[in-house]
Amino acid sequence: MATKGLVERLKNGEDILIAEGYMWELERRGYLTAGGFIPEIVLDNPEVVRALHMEFIHAGTDVIEAFTYYGHREKLRTIGREDDLEKLNRVALQMAKEVARENGKLLAGGICNSGIYDPQDESTFAAVTAMFKEQIEWAVEYGVDYIIAETFNDLGEAMLALKAIQQYGKGVPAVITMTAYIPDMTTDDVPFPEACRRLEEAGAAVVGVNCGRGPRTMLPLVKEIKKVCKGPVAMLPVTFRCRDNCRTFQSLKDPETGKPLYPTDLEAARCSRSDIRSWAEEAKAAGINYIGLCCGNASFYFRELAEAYGRKPPTSKYTPNVGLSHIFGKTSEADKYKRSTKIKEFMIGKDNA
Repeated sequence: MATKGLVERLKNGEDILIAEGYMWELERRGYLTAGGFIPEIVLDNPEVVRALHMEFIHAGTDVIEAFTYYGHREKLRTIGREDDLEKLNRVALQMAKEVARENGKLLAGGICNSGIYDPQDESTFAAVTAMFKEQIEWAVEYGVDYIIAETFNDLGEAMLALKAIQQYGKGVPAVITMTAYIPDMTTDDVPFPEACRRLEEAGAAVVGVNCGRGPRTMLPLVKEIKKVCKGPVAMLPVTFRCRDNCRTFQSLKDPETGKPLYPTDLEAARCSRSDIRSWAEEAKAAGINYIGLCCGNASFYFRELAEAYGRKPPTSKYTPNVGLSHIFGKTSEADKYKRSTKIKEFMIGKDNA
């Protein structure tokens, strides 16, 4: 069992590394429907979810988050599985609890944007809160260390999530992360630094941003958020090469055809491992101590993050060592292979060898 809680660790100056991105990775592996992104896999193939929990532990995560993202009433209703709501949440929470406790990791519950919130229609507020309430109460029943409320576009809905955690969470800390798209403004027209400051003042243990933007386009905003917040600031970008002219992974286009890459062709714009490493090093230097990766995350990326933060997770045993290559290495092993120079020229071209 984790010996210290989230708030205590952060107050002690420790870094919290969290692997998210289950939804995107499991869709990539063929277990989720792109578009809906509903976590039916929790019921249909729970062993795959458990294996991914273990894979991210191997790569260095400090937190196991129950895979209940989009496992709420509204999403399940769209596919005719609303009756499976409670079962899905309980299975996800029990599985995450077992993995977290057996491996000494923090256990997090999760809620997210509802899809039905409308800041101009107060009748939606009660429905959204009711959806949050049931997921929060199940999470508390399984002894979560904290609850993550994430990917909110509107400050108003994020505030509803925070209030619901405070009302029904029986004192567990709340981590609230919002999603920044192209403007540095929430969809209810509040600058993100201001929105995060308000959430922090309202009692969130950690505030920040996740999803939407890639490492390069998210970091400048996070630095601005840190200027106005007193406590820990969260940062969890997607792992795609967003740029100033395409700040979000939803806005990325194929450079050859001009067609949108989102949601099924994003592999054409994946970050390199070096991208993730350099971003993580800059984030650490900026004092970001609640950090992770969101959509597009995979264990080889998360190892880069963990190592940049001074960790040596189990998978560091297998950190790449090109020196061992009999073609590209510069060791005695490569020297033994007499034809390595010629083969390398054939592989990459004589001018590049």
